[in-house]
This record gives sequence, structure tokens and C-alpha cells, in this order.
Amino acid sequence: MSDNKQQKLIEVNHLKKYFPLKSSFLHKKDQYVKAVDDVTFHINKGETFGLVGESGCGKSTLGRTINRLYDATEGEIIFDGTDIAKLKAKELQPYRKRMQIIFQDPYSSLNPYMNVGEIIDEPLEIHTNLSKKERSEKIGELLEKVGLKKQDMEKFPYEFSGGQRQRIGIARALSINPEFILCDEAISALDVSIQAQVINMLEDLQEEMGLTYLFVAHDLSMVRHISDRIGVMYLGRIVEISDSNDLYKNPLHPYTKALLSAIPIPDPIKAQSASIESIKGELPSPLDIGQGCRFRSRCPFATAKCAEVDPEMKEVASGHFVACHLYE
Repeated sequence: MSDNKQQKLIEVNHLKKYFPLKSSFLHKKDQYVKAVDDVTFHINKGETFGLVGESGCGKSTLGRTINRLYDATEGEIIFDGTDIAKLKAKELQPYRKRMQIIFQDPYSSLNPYMNVGEIIDEPLEIHTNLSKKERSEKIGELLEKVGLKKQDMEKFPYEFSGGQRQRIGIARALSINPEFILCDEAISALDVSIQAQVINMLEDLQEEMGLTYLFVAHDLSMVRHISDRIGVMYLGRIVEISDSNDLYKNPLHPYTKALLSAIPIPDPIKAQSASIESIKGELPSPLDIGQGCRFRSRCPFATAKCAEVDPEMKEVASGHFVACHLYE
């Protein structure tokens, strides 16, 4: 890792994002879905931090809270030395330019009533002082950078395939030269062959433009390919953080082990002999998680202590952190 990657661009400290539920016959007053619950980690400049976990674990909510698409309930989001968690809309304006997002669904994330040129021009018009001619030239350059043609700026989203639409979304995110991009399940809606093309393009753009990524996904194989470090999230908490290769070679948390064992093996002979550590037990309700380790009801190694004490994140090897009583 280069020295540049050792500089922290984003530090998240004890971040929480709770969604209140309206009082009803089924829900009592003051009930909250704890989508992100006391999360602490950092992302270095120029690196790709992968975030994985089951659907509903809070990955996308964490990413969108960092980007300030959601307001944080508690905690700090320190972006390049400034806590942006408590900034008002006007104060956030300079940071909106530096932080962008590539959305999961390339169909719904593009306005069907705007052509490609208008879609990419929107952030340029808001955040830059470029003339209309200069913006048009930049849009053409961006389209070529993501593998499309200058002439495509006159077309509408319905005229493109899913992969091409995602490239338009990437061009829009790059338009104002951001430093940080949240890739929120950016490839999950695409065909496998297109996924590889988009991943390779993102890596090339990162090298060319010095970008920092938070890559949210549930495809563990693809996350390993693109990420420098990976965080494993379960029910609102990050339970393990490690270098990408180390996590796959030496997973520590029982949940991480179960996730990795579920990755399909392309060799049918090896697949027959491979053991799959299936996750048993019931997923706790996000409305009533209770005390102790939130994975305890599904963990084969759970003890009485796991039901009483929530494990703290500890560094058990160089750069390898885990929140589990097995490693105390």
C-alpha cells in the first residue's frame, strides 16, 4: 500500500442511524429500527473499502449516512478533517461536490425525461462555473471515458442497456471530479459479464483520478477482487475488518466464515468435498436486538457471556479486527 493510502480520508466514529416507527396497534411508541448501530471504522485515501453482509444488515444505510443522504442519529463522520455529520445543508454544499454515489438500479436512478447530456450536465451546472459549451465538451469526454460515445448525449435512458445505463450513472458521478464515491450495490443489477467490465473500468478510473471507493455489495467474490480492505456487517454492526486477502484466507468471526463458505466453487469435484457452514437459528428482530452479541442466536460457539456482553472490536493481528468473545 502506498503512503497515500495510509492517509485517512473518512473516519466514522460511533455512528448510529435509527429510523423511528410510527405508533400503531402493532408498534409501541418510541420504537426504532437500528439500521446502523455504533459503527466505527475508517477509509484511507485512494483505497477501496468493501462492505459485505446479508440483505438488510445496514450496508447501504451506512454508506448513505456517510454521504449525508441520511442524517446521522448520533456519531461523527469526519471527512478530510471535518465532522460533516452535523453540518447544515448550506455548509454541506462544498462536500456534496467531493462525495458522490453510484446507485444500485441503473433503471430508476436516471430521469427518463432527460437525455444523457442533461443528466450529466445537472451536477456540472450546480457545482461548477463552466459555460454551456465547456460543460458540453466535458460531457463528451466523460462519455468516452466510461466507454460510450459523444453522440450518446442526445439519447434518452430507454435507448441503452442496463450496463450502458450504469456507465451513464458513473459518468454523472465523475462529472464534478469527486474524491470519494459510494458504490451502492453498483453491479448487482447487471449481468455477470457486464459486472466484470464495470469493475475493471472502476479500477482504471480509480488509478487515473485518485478516487476513494466505499464498495457496498453482497457478491463476496467481486468484493475480494476490487477491495483493499473489507468490513463484514451484521445487523447494524461491523463485526470484522481486515485486508482483503487475509479475510478470505483467515476469516475469524463465525459469521464471516459462514458467508465465505457459501461462495459457489466453480470446480464440481472440489465443491462436493467443500464444507458449507450454514447459518442456523433465527435472525433477531431489529426492533428488539437486546443485550449481548447480536449473532449469538445463530452462532454455534455462543456461550452465556455472549448473551450478556456485547463484544468489542479488537485487533487480533496486524490490521485484522474482530468483535467476538472467542478472541479475547
